[in-house]
Amino acid sequence: MYSLNSEIVASTTKEWLAKRGVTISQIAELVIFLQKSYFPELTLEECEQHIEAVLSKREVQNAVLTGIQLDMLAEEGKLLAPLQDMIENDEGLYGCDEILALSIVNVYGSIGFTNFGYVDKLKPGILKVLNDKEGEQCHTFLDDIVGAIAASASSRIAHRKQA
Repeated sequence: MYSLNSEIVASTTKEWLAKRGVTISQIAELVIFLQKSYFPELTLEECEQHIEAVLSKREVQNAVLTGIQLDMLAEEGKLLAPLQDMIENDEGLYGCDEILALSIVNVYGSIGFTNFGYVDKLKPGILKVLNDKEGEQCHTFLDDIVGAIAASASSRIAHRKQA
């Protein structure tokens, strides 16, 4: 009988982010970027705690693992055309990467959506690195996923600080 091991899913999510060059502290810097004008006393440590809480959600883990796997398959040329070309080249009108990221922010309400749109447009910090098309790795999904994690943690902070 099938039984998913939640601990393995959670640890694999963090492991895959790290293998793709993304650290919790880099995501925390995005959270600070999003929230500094609202909460000037916010620390990286506090942001990291909220990121960990976001990453503990199964919906988030599913999106992270799915997006990273699609990026890896595109790097290996294992997708069929024309999908291979669209993901490999981060086609501008291919919006499935943003849709997958929105499944993450959807857990955290409308503030998450606006935060995501903002960082997705500006591409600060690690998002600029992930969006660079010069390297061997494909991050069509990962840049949006990381932005969504930061936007969700930002939303989580806003909700808790207001309460």
